Amino acid sequence: MGLETFGDLRHKMNNVLGVVIPNGVNGDQVRKLMLEDFGIEIGTSFGPLHGKVWRIGTMGYNARKDCVMQTLSALEAVLNYLRFTTTQGAAMQAAWDHYRTEATL
Repeated sequence: MGLETFGDLRHKMNNVLGVVIPNGVNGDQVRKLMLEDFGIEIGTSFGPLHGKVWRIGTMGYNARKDCVMQTLSALEAVLNYLRFTTTQGAAMQAAWDHYRTEATL
């Protein structure tokens, strides 16, 4: 999809994934559209990272394959709507490939 994860993935927490908000993208607008149009809530960060990093929950119900796929699809749709160029379907394909080859969900 062309997004960057925040921090070193070797040290990430299992319950949340940090995603760097791309330059030129209004992070609050993305969060608002995802919630209003798709019923999916992603968080913002606090302190010096506020407005720079989204927090996407990856624990419990949100860790289900269907929830992950819906979140990726919604995020891609919203970013494209806001004219941020993404590689259409790339995130969904990467997740699907992961589930088919590595995951036990």
